[in-house]
Amino acid sequence: MTANKPAWTSESLQAPHDVADKAHRVRRMFNAIAPCYELVNSLFSVGRDAVWRRRAVQLAATCGDDLVLDIACGTGDFARAFTEANPQAVVGCDFAHSMLTLAAGRGNTSARWCEADALRLPFKAESFTITSCAFGVRNFDDLDAGLTEMYRVLRPGGRTVILEFTRPANRFVRRLYELYANHLMPAAASLISGDRSGAYRYLPRSVVLFQDVEQMCVKLKQAGFARVTVTPLTLGVVTVYVGLRD
Repeated sequence: MTANKPAWTSESLQAPHDVADKAHRVRRMFNAIAPCYELVNSLFSVGRDAVWRRRAVQLAATCGDDLVLDIACGTGDFARAFTEANPQAVVGCDFAHSMLTLAAGRGNTSARWCEADALRLPFKAESFTITSCAFGVRNFDDLDAGLTEMYRVLRPGGRTVILEFTRPANRFVRRLYELYANHLMPAAASLISGDRSGAYRYLPRSVVLFQDVEQMCVKLKQAGFARVTVTPLTLGVVTVYVGLRD
């Protein structure tokens, strides 16, 4: 893939989760959109993204003894949301260097940052009490491997919390949401951000073709999580999954 060629083309978007070089495309895409990532998220979620993250932190039952690892942390919004619950420590990791540089450049946070691939976390087994990921698991090159890593680094009794876009169950809501996400948002977000990587065509497409709620629950249980709870937010546009490690 040449530097001038978009990370995502019409051809690769036919089955974005199946392309052989998905990880390379995702990393390149996020490095490209890093400077405007938070602005676009806030604008096109009408500020709901911050509400979703706070609710996910609550559902994780975060407390003062927790050691939190936020995976695919991007510019650090979810990691910073966890710090507001005053856990013992928060570490954010991401493999997109530009995203992580912006996260680390933000002040007023106790979170620490680590450049790492979600599929090969540089931490010993049972190092954390919470693993988290907001809007990132669908970007994993190998979902099963990523969930297994989230389980591996958890201590017994720990929990994983995943915040991810989902297709609303209600048909009317789903049609409105997909009209917005597949047509209106990509054009407007690309214009505002000046993105040429194809990011805002990939992101909604990756939601439509990703695991549904039932499939995600199966995947989490296959990774080892004994109990999984599901909480839909904003009419099912977003879902919070909490998996417990016995």
